[in-house]
Amino acid sequence: MNDTYQTIANSSVGKALFNAINLPIPVILERWQPGQASFIDGRVLVGAAEGGSAMDTILATLKTASGAQLAVLANNGNASELQKQAAAAGVNADNYTATREDDARFKGLVFDATGIENPDQLKALWAFFHPVIKKLDKCARVLVIGRTPETLSGAARVAQRGLEGFTRSVGKEIKRGATVQLIYAEAGAESQLAAPLQFFLSPKSAYVSGQVVRARQAGFDAESFDWQRPLAGKKALVTGGSRGIGAAIARVLARDGAEVIVLDIPPMAEDLNKVAGEIGGHTLELDITSDEAPGVIARTAKEHGGLDILVHNAGVTRDKMLGNMPENLWDMVLNINIASQLRINEQLLADGAMGEGGRIVSISSIAGIAGNTGQTNYGCSKAAVIGMVDAYREEYADQGITINAVAPGFIETQMTAAIPFTIREAGRRMNAMNQGGQPVDVAETIAFFASPAAQGLTGNVVRVCGQMMLGA
Repeated sequence: MNDTYQTIANSSVGKALFNAINLPIPVILERWQPGQASFIDGRVLVGAAEGGSAMDTILATLKTASGAQLAVLANNGNASELQKQAAAAGVNADNYTATREDDARFKGLVFDATGIENPDQLKALWAFFHPVIKKLDKCARVLVIGRTPETLSGAARVAQRGLEGFTRSVGKEIKRGATVQLIYAEAGAESQLAAPLQFFLSPKSAYVSGQVVRARQAGFDAESFDWQRPLAGKKALVTGGSRGIGAAIARVLARDGAEVIVLDIPPMAEDLNKVAGEIGGHTLELDITSDEAPGVIARTAKEHGGLDILVHNAGVTRDKMLGNMPENLWDMVLNINIASQLRINEQLLADGAMGEGGRIVSISSIAGIAGNTGQTNYGCSKAAVIGMVDAYREEYADQGITINAVAPGFIETQMTAAIPFTIREAGRRMNAMNQGGQPVDVAETIAFFASPAAQGLTGNVVRVCGQMMLGA
């Protein structure tokens, strides 16, 4: 659906008018384009607190970005040490001295905060970001790498937890389509940072901001990985794949090399066949709430050699104020949105239809985090999805399977197009991007979690909401 406000705001007349009356001008976000070789193009400034352990992986990852020009903040305390690390990694990194007067612009700011062990050392954040935060280019990327607080104790745990408030606040200040994320890594898991670095520095994360991802130790070798076709040879199944977000997920997974089975209910057969034909995939017409559905899905998966990726996208809304909600609408939403997922997961694993290295990604919602008027059933079901991720992450990790969730905010779909105008406009504008997201934004985040490179990422919930201003 077109955003008329954004179109007018970005016209020459609209910009002048909207600036004059102090209305927000939603930036047209940069998204991934076919043929784009480098995950980030432009100048990237790197920095670190004393004692950080992530810089080697940061440098090795940025070295693979042909369009990135690296720089080290010369007026930071450990600039000389960073220059030595860059040289040892075979990376050319310029010395940059920040002044108020210079006209430098940066496409990325990456800071290694893993060495921060007490609140006093949080001053390193100010020292690095203060001189350069106003020098961000349009649609720039800001990343902070920290140490997972839950693995620490005392002052170190306190200080590392402070990074979340810092990054989320930065995300609401920087504007112009820029994003900020926090990646926590357990000690020894620094090698697993390559996937989140590549994703969050790239245009694929255009509508993701203010998020926190946790990485754990896992066996993944970034050097021998094909980042252009990360899902080559993988088998994926996407429920609710006939249109909207589900169709976008199927397209992106196929683009990245996966063989995709798209599933939806029989009345959606025409749209389902269209999507499958477009991506060279397969169809499965099925009601996921039926008693036979888990068994049918497991058998279909085994016929295709087993599933590597399962995306639980199918979901419904049946909105009513709680006092007016009939029992059947409550039951329908909870059955489709969460209960069916548990049954399908259980059957796939019991039948050996998904093995080691499998990826389960489920669609939650901002409504499951912040709640929403008239959506007690929907919010409950989507919060339960987050509960599923949390409950099964350790059990599945023992089998080499990861489970994560993606929680969309306001996404431009047929469903949101039906929302009354004033509510729709509020949904679009009440985030740091001042606009709604696109189905592809959700799809790119799912493909990120589906990648073999994300072996160290499990139990995460990432919101694709442009960093909503209210709620969670």
